[in-house]
Amino acid sequence: MLLLTGGAGYIGSHTAVELLDRGHRVVVLDNLVNSSVEAVRRVEKITGQQVPLVVGDCTDREVVERVFAEHDIEAVVHFAGLKAVGESVSQPLRYYRNNLDALLTLAEAMDAAGVRDLVFSSSATVYGDPETVPIAEPSALRVTNPYGATKLFGERILEDLTAASPDWRITLLRYFNPVGAHPSGLIGEDPNDIPNNLFPYISKVAAGRLPELNVFGDDYDTPDGTGVRDYLHVVDLARGHVAALDHLGDQEGLEVFNLGTGTGTSVLEAVRHFEEACGHPIPYRVGPRRDGDIATCFADPGKANRQLGWRAEHTVAQACADAWRWQSANPDGYA
Repeated sequence: MLLLTGGAGYIGSHTAVELLDRGHRVVVLDNLVNSSVEAVRRVEKITGQQVPLVVGDCTDREVVERVFAEHDIEAVVHFAGLKAVGESVSQPLRYYRNNLDALLTLAEAMDAAGVRDLVFSSSATVYGDPETVPIAEPSALRVTNPYGATKLFGERILEDLTAASPDWRITLLRYFNPVGAHPSGLIGEDPNDIPNNLFPYISKVAAGRLPELNVFGDDYDTPDGTGVRDYLHVVDLARGHVAALDHLGDQEGLEVFNLGTGTGTSVLEAVRHFEEACGHPIPYRVGPRRDGDIATCFADPGKANRQLGWRAEHTVAQACADAWRWQSANPDGYA
């Protein structure tokens, strides 16, 4: 059985679907701070399989140890954590305390239970403002915000762990920008408050739930002045976790993989794709740059293509169509 911490969240729920469809059994541990029980129920509906859900926090050692005592856990995918760049700038202590405590508590509980196979949800934010793009795994790591720092420190903790204990097998997956939703329209991204990420914000504007999209800066050194990112369909990202888990059996120590498309898309290009998906214009207003943001960031996914046998298969246009299907069918999200 696989433990998915944060498995009721956006990426975790989609990964659960892909794992279950490939014959794995999963148990979810989630504190539901930015996720929903309903997401787990819908994973069960999509797959026709039961998913045990433990409501609890990864920073609570007693809760985590109980999960290992009650379930035959063979490997862990650690998604759980706070993840908004802008919020991390204004609440750094909250981010450091939560994200690092969760990882340390989980790793200690895994070690005590003799479970030493781990896939860690990292982020392309560890690269900071890159000197060159596309970004490959050996690129310099220089974060520009506290959220990225928690991921970088998490990676360092796990590097030191594998150096001290060679029986651990750990994969760090550096995500670029997850977007879209499951093609069924049953699960998708459902932030609790005003969205911090581009696609759920565009979705809310397209649906008339928010008046306009805030575009943070149009004076970057990019073709249209807006930020360029590597937007990766969440189903492709989920399948990357399946590939990483399959690879763990042949792996020694720690490996790092980028998960991205290898192509950059600007904010305004993303808006145009979404307008095609929803069939009407999306109002937007250009404002000042956001603290912690950078101009351009997209992946060199070649290592994952070669070693994991994984590659992104969906386009940004498909991600927009799936996100709009999710938004249209669930105007209030899981509520």
